[in-house]
Amino acid sequence: MLERLFKLRENGTTVRAEIVGGATTFMTMAYIIIVNPQLLSVPSGAGMDFEAVMVATCLSSAFATLLMAFLANYPIALAPGMGLNAYFSFLICGKMGVPWQVALGIVFISGVVFTILTVARVREMIVTAVPQPIKLATAAGIGLFIAFIGLKDAGLVEADPATLVTLGDLHRPPTLLALFGLVVISGLMAVRVRGAIFWGILATGLVGVATGMVRFEGFFATPSIRPTFMQMRPLAAFRLEYLTPILVLLFFDMFDTVGTLIGVSERAGFMKDGKLPRANRALASDSVGTMAGAALGTSTVTSYIESAAGVSAGARTGLSNLVTAGLFLVALFFLPIVQVFGSGFESGEGAVLYPITAPALIVVGALMVQCVSRINWKEYSDAIPAFLTLIVMPLTFSIAHGLAIGFISYPVLKAVSGKAREVHWLVYLLAGLFVLRYIFI
Repeated sequence: MLERLFKLRENGTTVRAEIVGGATTFMTMAYIIIVNPQLLSVPSGAGMDFEAVMVATCLSSAFATLLMAFLANYPIALAPGMGLNAYFSFLICGKMGVPWQVALGIVFISGVVFTILTVARVREMIVTAVPQPIKLATAAGIGLFIAFIGLKDAGLVEADPATLVTLGDLHRPPTLLALFGLVVISGLMAVRVRGAIFWGILATGLVGVATGMVRFEGFFATPSIRPTFMQMRPLAAFRLEYLTPILVLLFFDMFDTVGTLIGVSERAGFMKDGKLPRANRALASDSVGTMAGAALGTSTVTSYIESAAGVSAGARTGLSNLVTAGLFLVALFFLPIVQVFGSGFESGEGAVLYPITAPALIVVGALMVQCVSRINWKEYSDAIPAFLTLIVMPLTFSIAHGLAIGFISYPVLKAVSGKAREVHWLVYLLAGLFVLRYIFI
C-alpha cells in the first residue's frame, strides 16, 4: 500500500528513511507549537487564547502537511508561518486595531485568493518561470538563511550595535550544548551514519535533560481549541481598509512558498528540466491549509524551510509527511515532551536560544549551499542576480525579499547585455509588480 501511494522505489527511498526524515523535520520545526501561540496571545497584539492557538497550530500543521503528502507526494511540511504570524498579531491586530476574529477572516480571504490563483495555475507558472540561476540561488540563499537562524538560535552569533552581528558568548551553557550537538551531527555525517541529523538532535536533547538545561515536566497535556474554533469573521473582513493586509499576506506567503518549494526541491533533486512536477498540487496544500488554519484559529499556513532537514536526513516522499503530521497530532497529548525539543532557553541577555535544534539547521544550511557550484559565475547577467538573491535572504530574514531582488535584477541585466529575449515574459511582469510593491506597500 505504501509503495502504491508514495512510490518509494521510484524515489529511491525506504520506509525507514522516510520515518527518520519525517521525525527530523518535526523536531526542527516543533518550536512553532510553542512560539506561534506566544506571538498570537500577546496582549498588545492579537491577545488570543494561548492553549487554543497551540491546538490550532498542531491541527492546521498536521492537516496541511497531510495534504502535501497525498496531493503532491513531497516531503515538505507546513505550519503557521513565522513572520506572517508576527504581522498578524502586532500589525493587523495591534497597530491597526483589528479584532483577532476579523483578522482570521482576513487570513481566510487571502487563502481563498491563493486557491483561486492555484486553480488558475498562476502560481505554477511563477515556479516554472523562475530563471535557473535564481532557482539555484534560492536554494543556496535558503541554506544561508537556515544556517544563520541556527547560529543565532545556538547563541554563536548575536546582535551588536556597532557591527550588527558579532560572536556570541561561548561560555553560556545552551551555546555549549549547541556546540556539542553540532560536533555530534557533523561527526555522524562525516562517517556516513544514516539519519545523522535525527540522532544528533536526539542526543543533544537527552544531554540537555540530563544536565538540567532543559526541563522535562511529565508526559500528558490536553488543551482545548474551543476559544478560537470557527471564530473567524470573513464577512466583516470585506472592507476596503483591509485590502492592504490581504495583499501583504498574499504577496509574502506566495513568494515564501515558491522560494521554499524551489529551495527544498533543488536539494532533494525533484526539479526536472527546471520544472517542479506536481507543483500546482503542492501549492494547493498551503492555500487550503491557510483556510483551514483560519477556521481553527491561527495565522497563515505556509511551507517550512525546515523540511530541508528532513530531506537531508533521507526523506523523499509524502510518507515522511505522514510521520511529521502524526507527531503534530501526538504533540497535542505530549506537549511537555515536545517542549524538550521545541521550547527556547532564555539567556541572561534576554535572547531566546534553541540549542537542541540549532545544530541541525547549521548543518542543513551547509548542505543546501552546495548548489551554488552549478551557477555560471562567469556569466555576469546570471551571477550578479543570483548572488543578490542568495545574500539578501539571510540579511533581510526573508525569502520573499531575496526572490524580489532576483526577479528585479535578472531581467534588467539581461536587457542591458542584449539578451532580453532569453527572459520569460512573466519575469518582466513580476519584476514590475515587485517594484510597485516596494513603492506603494
